[in-house]
Amino acid sequence: MNPTDLRDAIPALERATYLNTGAAGPSPTRVVEAVEGCVERHEYEAPAEEGMYPCAFDVFDETRAVVADHLGAEPAEIALTQSTTDGMNRVAAGLDWEAGDTVVRTDLEHSAGILPWKRLSREGVEVEVVETEDGRLDVDAMADAARGAKLVVLSSLTWSHGTRLPVREAVEVAHDAGALVLVDAVQSPGQVPVDVGEWGADFAAGAGHKWLLGPFGAGFVHVAPGAEAHLEPAHVGYRSVEDPNAEEYAYEPGAHRLEVGTVSPAPYTGLCEAIRTIEELGYDTIRSRVAELTDRLKEGIEDAETARLLSPREYESGLVTFAVDDPDPEAFVEDLADDGVQIRSLPFPENAVRASIHAFNSEADVDELVAYL
Repeated sequence: MNPTDLRDAIPALERATYLNTGAAGPSPTRVVEAVEGCVERHEYEAPAEEGMYPCAFDVFDETRAVVADHLGAEPAEIALTQSTTDGMNRVAAGLDWEAGDTVVRTDLEHSAGILPWKRLSREGVEVEVVETEDGRLDVDAMADAARGAKLVVLSSLTWSHGTRLPVREAVEVAHDAGALVLVDAVQSPGQVPVDVGEWGADFAAGAGHKWLLGPFGAGFVHVAPGAEAHLEPAHVGYRSVEDPNAEEYAYEPGAHRLEVGTVSPAPYTGLCEAIRTIEELGYDTIRSRVAELTDRLKEGIEDAETARLLSPREYESGLVTFAVDDPDPEAFVEDLADDGVQIRSLPFPENAVRASIHAFNSEADVDELVAYL
């Protein structure tokens, strides 16, 4: 498979110039067909054969294996969730918090990495925010903040600037300080290879509906071996425990204790097919294509009088953030959408909008946005 093959397989691209994968990626036909096939198998055939629950459990087992292999992990280390936000909340709610405990996060986090701690702050948990500069994290500043903290939270790749944060280094200083680490990894899988073992974080949450080009509703959490001992899940169900009928329940070993009850297997079948699609394309191809196109876009932004580049000039990711000469960035994005080009506005930096470049995009897509600028 090459980028042109992938582009031809995504029907949404026939109707719009889509530059918003960092928010949600349009699925190829084969992914949607896999979802449809799963629903039909689960609803039409399984009731008369192995049963609907065993059919779903087989999908869950396969998904954990596929996700684990893609992330350099083991299936027992993967919990299936509905989204990144869902996964991060399951970790947040599973830790044993006391008044006076501290959470450290960067000032670049998505709401998924902000709101759970705001809720906990009502219970006396303190939140310390490490300030960054132009999307860059000072590891020494993180080390200072992590002293005495219970949990450190950071993104692997910032949604605001498209910068890669030094996850491994941040994990090392956090662990040295005695803190656990939770990574919001959602902007990484699908555009850059991820090896959670190299990161060394205790928990990493992600989902398939962005750069992996999977359907909504399929997320995952990686729980490093031994880190599950810190989790006493706030919700419990038959998928959380070894024997739901036992008088005294025991949580499933590993990450599975974060799963709860009945969910549709269909999104997870779609996630598996999406991962296979990305792997067929290959990360070398994705990187070279995205680097080429983002360079073209950044050059166009620099030449435009109405925009100013905020992301790094050199390639780090497919996320390209720039400030527009417009007091209402949301209106700017809406006007652009009316012309058939999809990007998004950001709550920060000031007057910022963001284009997302994936391997399926083309030179013509980039040139259309540049021409508008």
